[in-house]
Amino acid sequence: MTKFRIALVSLLVACSSAFTSPQHHVVVTRSSVLQMAAESGAREPVKVGVIGCGRIGIVHLGAINKAPGVVPIVVSNPTVSKAEDAAKRFGVPKFTSDAMDVITDPEVDAVWICSPSQYHADQIKACAANGKHVFCEKPIATDLAETVEAINACNEAGVKLMIGLQRRFDPNFLRVRTAIENKEVGDTIIIKTCSRDPSPPPYEYVKGGGGIFNDMAVHDLDMTRFLAGEDPIEILAVGSCHIDKSIEDLPGSEAFDTASCIVRYPNGVNAMVDVCRQSSYGYDQRAEVLGTKGMIATDNVYPNTAKIYKNGEWIGVLDMSFVVDIIHLLLTMTLSCHCIDFTGNADMPYDFFLSRYFEAYVTETQAFCRSLVEDTPVPCTGIDGLVALTMSLAADKSAAEGRWVKFSEIIQQVYCESPTECSLLANSDVFPDGFKPVGDIKDLNKLVVPNKKEKESSFMDKFKNMVGL
Repeated sequence: MTKFRIALVSLLVACSSAFTSPQHHVVVTRSSVLQMAAESGAREPVKVGVIGCGRIGIVHLGAINKAPGVVPIVVSNPTVSKAEDAAKRFGVPKFTSDAMDVITDPEVDAVWICSPSQYHADQIKACAANGKHVFCEKPIATDLAETVEAINACNEAGVKLMIGLQRRFDPNFLRVRTAIENKEVGDTIIIKTCSRDPSPPPYEYVKGGGGIFNDMAVHDLDMTRFLAGEDPIEILAVGSCHIDKSIEDLPGSEAFDTASCIVRYPNGVNAMVDVCRQSSYGYDQRAEVLGTKGMIATDNVYPNTAKIYKNGEWIGVLDMSFVVDIIHLLLTMTLSCHCIDFTGNADMPYDFFLSRYFEAYVTETQAFCRSLVEDTPVPCTGIDGLVALTMSLAADKSAAEGRWVKFSEIIQQVYCESPTECSLLANSDVFPDGFKPVGDIKDLNKLVVPNKKEKESSFMDKFKNMVGL
């Protein structure tokens, strides 16, 4: 994973020097001010704004209010009444209908972007232009080109960008990661994850949502990478519809409510993912890792630890006496009663991600705020979001074409004229003759510009190395 990050940073590094000019804006960030406050021992609270007061925005506001040293001072929502309600509920002094009011507020140190996905990239770029650190719910953007542009905008401005992959902060999954790192179960052989929702979303949510791999399985694909500690090589994915037949008329993987993936990692490690939009027994979120010396697995999370032990109820069951003669067998079928014992959890698992992962959201928020105050790297980077999107797009392609897809095939679709001017090759007429895009997922770093604080070689040096000049 380290090599992957270094490689991905190198193309972005390369691009940064090439396209930096005296006319470019010099953005003043608030990192130094926050760090000075931390060093003085009197830490000022991190003042934040939240864009979007829908379901996920409310979750983050609740988490922000639980995180020490963080103060929300402004919220926005296009329906201003929602912003007003959220401000009253969480004691936020200012509210607005315009996201730019949050982004340009001089008191704001960092912005939480919890708006619909199609607005993320532009809002990230606006935050970078105004020197604001950014926490953005996944995805960064709806396609790779915009994703690269947004990451580069933050890196060029010298502001932090953290992506919301909250499962990485769940104590259950973190314990599995720790076991792998400490070799408690030996070397990893197989990784398994599953995600099954209590009930399917409405048709309107699925339509235009990008499909089951992009809006659901992406979390599990990222978790396999998080647990593997390596970057993936290729993927095989399949999908089907079993629950909501109304979505079968939708295009591509939007027509799937059930899907499975196999992801190949280095050293022969395979990861298996299954997702389904309905689970009759509650929200099912589990992970398992088989190693050479043992196995570690997580269970679901319940609202309490209470269990019921009882003899159960009398129910009718079919008792068939065994006889050789089939006629005699049919004649001797009788209906009798048997008592079914029951031992198990008194209640179902948490019903959805809002309750299941609330503490993970709080931990995630605290981690981002700590990186702001202490001026340390964020735990979930833009590149983590970029790779997660690459994995979900490759899964979509695999299911559509019925074959293994290398992640390099997805990476090769991106071309950048400058760090913040990227496009998909299929939509570009300016791809230079003789230049071949990098084909290894580790070279995603070459699309991303590093932070301006770091000294790197020039773009031309990097470009010459890439094309072998």
